[in-house]
Amino acid sequence: MPSPRLLVLFGSQTGTAEDVAERLGREARRRRLDCRVQALDSYPVVNLINEPLVVFVCATTGQGDPPDNMKSFWRFLFRKNLLPASLCQVAFAVVGLGDSSYAKFNFVAKKLHRRLLQLGGTALLPVCLGDDQHELGPDGAIDPWLHSLWEKVLGLHPVPPGLGVIPPGVPLPSKFTLQFVQEASGPCLSEQHAAQADPPSPPSERRPFLAPMVTNQRVTGPSHFQDVRLIEFDISDSGISFVAGDVVLIPPENTALHVQLFCQALGLDPDQHFTLQPREPGAARPARLPQPCSVRHLVARHLDIAGVPRRSFFELLACLSPHALEREKLLEFSSAAGQEALHQYCSRPRRTALEVLCDFPHTAAAIPPDYLLDLIPPIRPRAFSIASSLLVLVAVVQYQTRLKEPRRGLCSSWLASLDPGQGPVRVPLWVRPGALSFPQEPSTPVIMVGPGTGVAPFRAAVQERVARGQTGNLLFFGCRWRDQDFYWEAEWRELEKRGCLTLVTAFSREQERKVYVQHRLRERGPLVWELLDHQGACFFLAGNAKDMPAAVSEALVSVFREEGGLSDPEAAAYLAQLQRTLRFQTETWA
Repeated sequence: MPSPRLLVLFGSQTGTAEDVAERLGREARRRRLDCRVQALDSYPVVNLINEPLVVFVCATTGQGDPPDNMKSFWRFLFRKNLLPASLCQVAFAVVGLGDSSYAKFNFVAKKLHRRLLQLGGTALLPVCLGDDQHELGPDGAIDPWLHSLWEKVLGLHPVPPGLGVIPPGVPLPSKFTLQFVQEASGPCLSEQHAAQADPPSPPSERRPFLAPMVTNQRVTGPSHFQDVRLIEFDISDSGISFVAGDVVLIPPENTALHVQLFCQALGLDPDQHFTLQPREPGAARPARLPQPCSVRHLVARHLDIAGVPRRSFFELLACLSPHALEREKLLEFSSAAGQEALHQYCSRPRRTALEVLCDFPHTAAAIPPDYLLDLIPPIRPRAFSIASSLLVLVAVVQYQTRLKEPRRGLCSSWLASLDPGQGPVRVPLWVRPGALSFPQEPSTPVIMVGPGTGVAPFRAAVQERVARGQTGNLLFFGCRWRDQDFYWEAEWRELEKRGCLTLVTAFSREQERKVYVQHRLRERGPLVWELLDHQGACFFLAGNAKDMPAAVSEALVSVFREEGGLSDPEAAAYLAQLQRTLRFQTETWA
């Protein structure tokens, strides 16, 4: 009998949902199920009616939005012309990944579960709500839920007689084989990130545009704790077009030192070349890896060796380890009972995959090259707000944990290290729509709240609007010190003089009581209410996702009560209406 089919579809923004989906795939294969794992937007959604068994794994981003790689699927699934019995043949389950400190905790998973029921699907289990705030992270909810899921699935599709479940300590076959070749047949175009003279239009992740870096300028004061860079790229002849609110995506590289240390730990020759062969027919190779490819290129530009590894990393390492003591520790870290120990060892100090491999040298030296792409996820492109004609504002991430070496943001540190003054520098990039869409009508005012580097998309928006003669621009900007991190002060002041901009500032450290943008919003309550309620203004918010968005929303609700005379429920409903009609838009990041 053919083995039963299981389809796992994921919508992932940072890779966590994809990691959970891959875990589901591995556990299904151990139970002898034929399983496919795909990103939601890469799956032909019209085929869903023919799938007997589907598990959806989806993160919630921003203020209750679906991840980028499930937005097309999301739009299709909520079409009003879909028949109520469309999915009556489908049994499904939904895993959500979210953070209970946010107002719309796991909003996407909950809404997806309800919609699948509306379309006639049969739920195997209630929706699983993974929570970053749980002491064990999302696994605190996912582990017991998966136990119930496999009981349900194996009740419907028992393991074939005589085969049995493949035990956890036995490694599954790798996704790919690395077939080493004696020498490369010449430099590969994509090894050089080369989307050359006539790039496809527009550039994309598969073939980014190699943009010359024009300037790389620090814009914070020399004594300021944070190194923030304004980086300018030349996109002439690139085929790139964009509007205010779009974002640029840049795939970073690992440092030469880290590449060298990784190759030494695993006994790899960085100059050796290989071709990548999928084990399963039809499986896709990673889009940006050339054929043939050097080990150096694979490690420098594809494997996220500077990322903090997830539990699945330790599970596979334990399977591959020939060393009794190291294997025992790896098994502890990969068990449900060992998650607190794993958190203390890895997540809390932000220990990288490379540092873990150096801590387990006997295991690292025994890793078969075929398992490299199973063990270490790909480097994810980083998204940056466009500050004007592809000027990008980048805050360089660096902080200290109990580990000796400071933690550094991979992409921001790499970009900051590039110096076009020392010779030509080219950076692979492409552009996609962002979360912010500014009104085209000349008479519509905009209120923008952009503390810190959150102001970047608003610089682009103000430039565009002023060029069109749109002068109803109110900007709330916040930073620590007027003389250290007040980005584009001279430009804002000039626009103020010309009557094109109203600027309201909050310098949080320049007085005994800290003053933030939300405080200034309340102070300017009459103007904010006038613009929103009487002039139909749109409200935009960009910046750090931790506390600021909630504080700004609370300030707005307070303005609606005090200036509009609304009750608490009416003020909350007014804000919700602004969000539904896209007159309140946010773009936030962790």
